[in-house]
Amino acid sequence: MNARNSKVITKVTFLSLLTLGGFVSPIIQAAEAPVIIAAPALDNQKAKGALQTAIFAGGCFWGVEGVFEHVRGVRNVMSGYAGGTKDDATYNLVSRGRTGHAEAVQVTYDPAEVSYGELLQIFFSVAHDPTQLNRQGPDTGPQYRSAVFYGDETQKKLTETYVAQLDQARAFKRKIVTQVVPLTQFYPAEAYHQNFLQRNPRHPYIVYNDLPKISNLKRIFPAAYIDEPVALNKATPAR
Repeated sequence: MNARNSKVITKVTFLSLLTLGGFVSPIIQAAEAPVIIAAPALDNQKAKGALQTAIFAGGCFWGVEGVFEHVRGVRNVMSGYAGGTKDDATYNLVSRGRTGHAEAVQVTYDPAEVSYGELLQIFFSVAHDPTQLNRQGPDTGPQYRSAVFYGDETQKKLTETYVAQLDQARAFKRKIVTQVVPLTQFYPAEAYHQNFLQRNPRHPYIVYNDLPKISNLKRIFPAAYIDEPVALNKATPAR
């Protein structure tokens, strides 16, 4: 079975449990409930300049990509892999959970329209649950871990300070387990993963786990939300 079919069939099988006599496994849950959290006390000022990038990992990249495609000021979102090496940066290998990679998204944004801190707030609030260790919703394994891969010391300081702020305020019921680690390289995922949510809005996994995240983004961050996703104009890698 190739990687593409494996991903889709696994998630369809997961959703099929919902229709078998009303049975739902106790470990299966819909999109993580959003948590309304304070904005970062420390953030960089919005200012004109070159486009910047942020790398976030929060479970299956389909949903995280889908959320940031609806954020004002974001110019591009790419699904991919971070935390491992180029040789095994393929879904077929990463999905086994032994390569060191995490499914991640690369967010390219205009620093005049959205700050890194605002992206962090959305990431921790509606894009995923930062208290789940090596899993996210129905997906388990270190490849689904919560992580921020920082590109410079400023991103590192802003992220670590915000995590400390949220933990001190007990914003979540459990302690945040998000890794804050340096980015060594980001590897774009296969073309069939890119824009997956926008191309497959009726896919059972998307409907159950990811569309609620976008609804939560619109409800909790109305000023940051845009209706037309940036994905409509996004080029995808030839893989």
